[in-house]
This record gives sequence, C-alpha cells and structure tokens, in this order.
Amino acid sequence: MEGIIAIVVAPIIIFMIFVAPIWLIMHYRSKKQMNQGLTREEYLTLQELADRAEKMADRINTLESILDAEAPQWRNKV
Repeated sequence: MEGIIAIVVAPIIIFMIFVAPIWLIMHYRSKKQMNQGLTREEYLTLQELADRAEKMADRINTLESILDAEAPQWRNKV
C-alpha cells in the first residue's frame, strides 16, 4: 500500500515544485500582456488584414455574379 502511495505522491510533489510555479508565472504574464492591448504594429497588421478580407469579399461577390450570369446552374454542381 505504501508503494502505491509513493508512486502517486512523488509525481504530484514534482509537479507542485517545478511545473506549477512556472505555469502560473507564464499564465499571469500572458494575461498582463493581453490587458495592454495591441501595439501599433499589430493594429496596422490587423487593419491591413481586414482591408484584404473586405477586398476578397468584393471579388467573391463579383465572381459569383459573373458565374450566375454565365452558368446559372453552377451552385448546384458539387
């Protein structure tokens, strides 16, 4: 019985001494960085991606309207 307890307790102790503190430090460090918001560079990148997505959506709508005019059954084909 004592052997089984030692097998279970040893990994828990190792986890609590080594892994848990590092895990907590990294967790709260990332929370602190998230609360600071986006940097100027990240905001510009996000804005550029949003602009690209908007242009792509316009292109897709244009292509769909062309396909609707040229081949009305294209949506039914798989």
